Amino acid sequence: MNNLSAFIKYHRKKRKLSQEQLASNAGVGLRFVREIEQGKETLQLDKVNQVLDLFGFNLYPSKPKVDAYEVYWKYLNKAVQIELFNKVIKSGMLVKEIIDQTENKISAWQFVPMNHAVKYLRKPNEKLTEIILHSDIQTIEEQ
Repeated sequence: MNNLSAFIKYHRKKRKLSQEQLASNAGVGLRFVREIEQGKETLQLDKVNQVLDLFGFNLYPSKPKVDAYEVYWKYLNKAVQIELFNKVIKSGMLVKEIIDQTENKISAWQFVPMNHAVKYLRKPNEKLTEIILHSDIQTIEEQ
């Protein structure tokens, strides 16, 4: 799964759309939606933007960074080590994404530091968590 496929799949599932419904609403074929979600490397840009437009986005060039939707699919509820841009390293678990409602995108993460993880897993309590802004994450890897 690549950044685009993770992003499309995340938004499709959040809106409770089937692949067939997404294809119909975007005016593209079902095969095209499946190819996007499977991470096909060559896609027609105009069709990609048709699909993205349903979620209020479009594709444009930008500098590489940690993709929030890839983090959601690969690292949510797993032990991770995060390096922030200020060089602080945090070990723990990402337990929930936080959505910026004005931009309709993941803007931060609810994070349980490793020293609270066992207690949190026994009885989830937001007092044991902290918020990490997604824009502060330089790298993330599974522990």
